[in-house]
Amino acid sequence: MANKSVFASLKGRLLPAASAKNLAGAPAYTYSDAHALAQLAMTGTFGQTFYQDPMQELSRTLELAQKVDPSFLAKAAVYTRAEGHMKDMPAVLLAVLSGRDPILFQRVFGRVVDNGKMLRTFVQVMRSGQTGRKSLGSAPKRMVANWLTGASDRALLQANVGNDPSLADVIRMVHPKPASKAREALFAWIIGKPCDVALLPENVQDFLRFKKTGRGRVPDVPFQMLTQLELSTKQWAGIAENASWQMTRMNLNTFLRHGVLALPKMRRMIADRLRDPDLIAKARVFPYQLMTAYQALSAEMPEEIREALHDAMELSVQNVPKLRGQVVVAPDVSGSMSGAVTGFRKGATTATRFVDVAGLVSAAVLRRNPSATVLPFEVKVRETRLEPRDTILTNAARLADQWGGGTNCAAPLQWLLKKGRAPDLVIIVSDNQSWAHNQYGNAGTVMMQAWEKLKQRNPQAKLVCIDIAPYGTTQAKERADVLNIGGFSDTVFDQIAAFAGGEMGPDHWVGQIEAIDV
Repeated sequence: MANKSVFASLKGRLLPAASAKNLAGAPAYTYSDAHALAQLAMTGTFGQTFYQDPMQELSRTLELAQKVDPSFLAKAAVYTRAEGHMKDMPAVLLAVLSGRDPILFQRVFGRVVDNGKMLRTFVQVMRSGQTGRKSLGSAPKRMVANWLTGASDRALLQANVGNDPSLADVIRMVHPKPASKAREALFAWIIGKPCDVALLPENVQDFLRFKKTGRGRVPDVPFQMLTQLELSTKQWAGIAENASWQMTRMNLNTFLRHGVLALPKMRRMIADRLRDPDLIAKARVFPYQLMTAYQALSAEMPEEIREALHDAMELSVQNVPKLRGQVVVAPDVSGSMSGAVTGFRKGATTATRFVDVAGLVSAAVLRRNPSATVLPFEVKVRETRLEPRDTILTNAARLADQWGGGTNCAAPLQWLLKKGRAPDLVIIVSDNQSWAHNQYGNAGTVMMQAWEKLKQRNPQAKLVCIDIAPYGTTQAKERADVLNIGGFSDTVFDQIAAFAGGEMGPDHWVGQIEAIDV
């Protein structure tokens, strides 16, 4: 026989050669600058992760933000805020844009800075000096001032919660020109200057009276303004009654602690609110937010509230599509998936890990596609039986419990080959830091080699790689049958369906960002 290392099959030799090393030191593929920025922007949170510290992530973000066209940068900032519900990253992209293209910056400012917290985050980023300047500059200063003068009273009160910078700091910095005596009084009150109390919004006046006397109905102001006060259980119930959906989700343990959930009527009302489909849609609920809320529940939380969160999760992923043919979904449960999705951030680290998100995506696909095969993997596949009728949260937790081991992104494909399977669609959910096959050469990554063999069985098969970490490389080279998506928002499910159905090409994810009108 001829030497196989010299006379390898033509199909194998045409596989794209690995073009980079991932952060685990193994062969990988790089993205284009635009795709790399999109992937980073949809997953990055500037926290300490398994392979990367916050400054490395920031450096990579700034490098890519300078390389791409300013128009794409503007669109990425809008997309990551509107579709990805990201927080810090859109502010960073917007800050870079302010220096690269002030006109585009002004066009998209209001679409990125859509609430007071985002406003304060943007100012914080600008003042840090990390994006090239320590002062706001004329255009950013004008846009911040315009936001302050145009915001509603309630939006300003909500923005008046938090520090570094506080809203008072921002007002002193940009000197907004109030359009009315009432707004002038509100600005003065926020920054601690004397003002005509009679001109303040009615709810602020109610708050000042309540703070002074402790009597009467709890004022309708942001929850955080009331936490400094000594309140009765009845008054806490009043706060819970007026709470938004997101505030309710974030303060279940607080309500429990103050006796609100011991009141049957209040417990029932809060449970009904949590599972209300209209409120869930209006709140733009991110499925992992529900998972985080569930994971953080006190052991004493009433079962009625736990069940309501299960119901809310089912509703939040209703747009997960039914997929044609044989579907396989493979969540990475390896050791590097143990980090928090926000990274480690002192005082603000979420309980939700990358492995939890991988389990969540897999469980959501299984809920809508009961015949799908779920293959959790690390160096090898861990065969786990899931019940499609179990709740998403239950199945996601079951998958996350498989955590541990090295990383071999080829493992689920190798398992399918060994079992003689020929699926129509394979979905991999991973951080892409595969290292268990430290092999180099011209034949591509081990994952691409396995995929090519699987394609020989089913030429129409498609592979979707959902990358949920901000590391910037992939194990599967993008081509007509391979789609790489960054992030873990529910828009990912629509993209999977469109790609599987032949309605979009592998570059369509970046194309969606490109399609945004700025």
